[in-house]
Order: sequence, then structure tokens, then C-alpha cells
Amino acid sequence: MKIFRLEKSQDLPITIEECWEFFSNPSNLKIITPDYMGFEIIDLEKTKMYAGQIIKYNVTPLLGLNMNWVTEISHVKKNSFFVDEQRFGPYKFWHHKHKFEIIENGIRVIDILDYCLPLGPIGKLFHPILIKPKLEEIFNYRERKLIEIFGQI
Repeated sequence: MKIFRLEKSQDLPITIEECWEFFSNPSNLKIITPDYMGFEIIDLEKTKMYAGQIIKYNVTPLLGLNMNWVTEISHVKKNSFFVDEQRFGPYKFWHHKHKFEIIENGIRVIDILDYCLPLGPIGKLFHPILIKPKLEEIFNYRERKLIEIFGQI
């Protein structure tokens, strides 16, 4: 099983409290996800994020295929990091760590995404031509939206 990794970081001119308030609210995912993905949260407790929280989404990630996606917030350390892991969805394995570091003039937002594709060798074949470019596109969109919202350092 091949596990792929995507790492991204972005510096934002905000406080750790502002950062945590925004990123730990799952409803803000829709704001930083491209519209064409049809991202909708279909089930979410209206509470602060906690370890064990289950979030259910409806999303159209590729080729117009609509699907349900279920993630669990598996780890949370306020103002430091949280991890979401796919429980049901398009990937065989999905582990996304969101880290926040205080830097001069703001916060560094770090995403570390480890994932494995379904369908064995066929999934690996589609990785460089479809999956990896789509993930890069999504994270690049997110970076632009965060600059619109918070500005840049």
C-alpha cells in the first residue's frame, strides 16, 4: 500500500486565537473549498471541536461524482493542532493534520496530508494525472481564499 503525502504551509497575519476560531469551526470548510466541489456539511453537532467528533459531508471531488464523506476529528490540542481522519469516503486512507505555529507577525498554518488511494495499482496510476493535481488545486484555492479573508504577511 503506497501512502502519499502532501504538505503545505501558509503564513497569515492573525493571532493564534483568530486562527483557532476559524480553522476549528468545520462550517468554515465550505468557505475555503472550491464551489465546483459542491461541498455541504450534512451532519454536524453545533459544539466546539473535540476528539471523537464525527462530521458528515456531501462532496463532488472528481468527475462530477457526488458522494458522502465521513470524517472523525481524532486529535485536538487547542491553539496548536487537530487531526481529521476519513472514516468513509473516496480514499482508502486519509489522515490530515492541521498545525498552527506562532511566528513573527502572525501564524504559520501547516497542513500535512497522508493518504492512500483505493483500487491498488489502478489508483496509483491515476495519482499523478488526476488525484495529486486535484489536491494541489484545492489547496491552492484555499491559500488564495485565506489571503482574501486575512491578508498576507
